[in-house]
Amino acid sequence: MTSTVPVVGTRSADGSALQAVLLDMDGTLVDTEGFWWDAEVEVFAGLGHVLDESWRHVVVGGPMTRSAGFLIEATGADIMLPELTVLLNDVFEERLNGRLPLMPGAARLLAELAAHEVPTALVSASHRRIIDRVLDSLGRENFALTIAGDEVERTKPYPDPYLLAAAGLGADPARCAVVEDTATGVAAAEAAGCRVVVVPSVAPIAPVAGRTVVTSLEEVDLPFLQGLVTLN
Repeated sequence: MTSTVPVVGTRSADGSALQAVLLDMDGTLVDTEGFWWDAEVEVFAGLGHVLDESWRHVVVGGPMTRSAGFLIEATGADIMLPELTVLLNDVFEERLNGRLPLMPGAARLLAELAAHEVPTALVSASHRRIIDRVLDSLGRENFALTIAGDEVERTKPYPDPYLLAAAGLGADPARCAVVEDTATGVAAAEAAGCRVVVVPSVAPIAPVAGRTVVTSLEEVDLPFLQGLVTLN
């Protein structure tokens, strides 16, 4: 976990109740959900198994232990979970050559948050080795804090990563805006008590009370996020 913790007051200089913005990584800021699926297909092909395309919706957005465990059970592959997670990370990392494709609007949003000195954290179920590679494309300077899936005892869909991020930034989870792309991440953020914006990547996600669904990060800017968080 890396951190440069800012001082967060009761209300920001512009009067907003928003204290921090917490951002998912894969499929939200970087267009890598397809990379993960391709890596899983490649690894299991090497093990003599063909993955069913319908499984993609099951494994997307979850912690690697859950996704890999599901695929082992579904295929009957003769491999242990620790070995498989290493293989998947290795193959995925091989695909991270050069700068990664950012999701539309991601670079602009990160620049806007940085320009206004909004405390921002990257909260991912990916392992630290992967996050550190992706940060080369996202810009380490854009995040005061980064949290990896292998650094928490319980990762998404549990609230722990988002609670840890809010605490690390000195923010009240109820006054944090989270941007996510999968049901697993949304469940984690909502369980933490955060306000959630969803930009669905692989599977559709329905809007409900306290959750806002948009089609692209192009629709999300600082005033939009500030409007989600109000003082009671």
